[in-house]
Amino acid sequence: MAEAPNDAQHELTFESADAGASLTFPMQCSALRKNGFVCIKNRPCKIVDMSTSKTGKHGHAKVHLIAIDIFTGKKLEDLSPSTHNMDVPNVRRQEYQLLDISEDGFLNLLTDNGEEKNDVKVPDGEVGDKINKLFNDENKDTNVIVLTAMGEEAAIDAKEAPKGA
Repeated sequence: MAEAPNDAQHELTFESADAGASLTFPMQCSALRKNGFVCIKNRPCKIVDMSTSKTGKHGHAKVHLIAIDIFTGKKLEDLSPSTHNMDVPNVRRQEYQLLDISEDGFLNLLTDNGEEKNDVKVPDGEVGDKINKLFNDENKDTNVIVLTAMGEEAAIDAKEAPKGA
């Protein structure tokens, strides 16, 4: 009968792997820092600039945030009282080995536990070019760095895999 708990573990679906982790956590505006992450208009962003303004006699200091959406690259701004909480996205960086690039522009990646992951698209622009150059033109073993936040994923960088990995 000691085997029963193990059977239950194998019943888990892939989606439930993150079930315990929330997408965001609250942080007071005054504690946010440049190059940190924050949610503006429900989008995960990286803070590129911030300033604090003092206000009138009985007012609150305000924090002015300028941030770039980590997936679309769009610039977003926010002005909030420094005492308010803002959501900070849980951002995860993960490196995967690139196995192949599909005809329709999806990356065929290998996860640490040996499973294939086929749901990340080759990004446009510089990163996409870099992936194609390393993998197709130079036939290098390529690792792709994927950023995950708030249920979205994007390849943000690629590099030659260390030899003997």
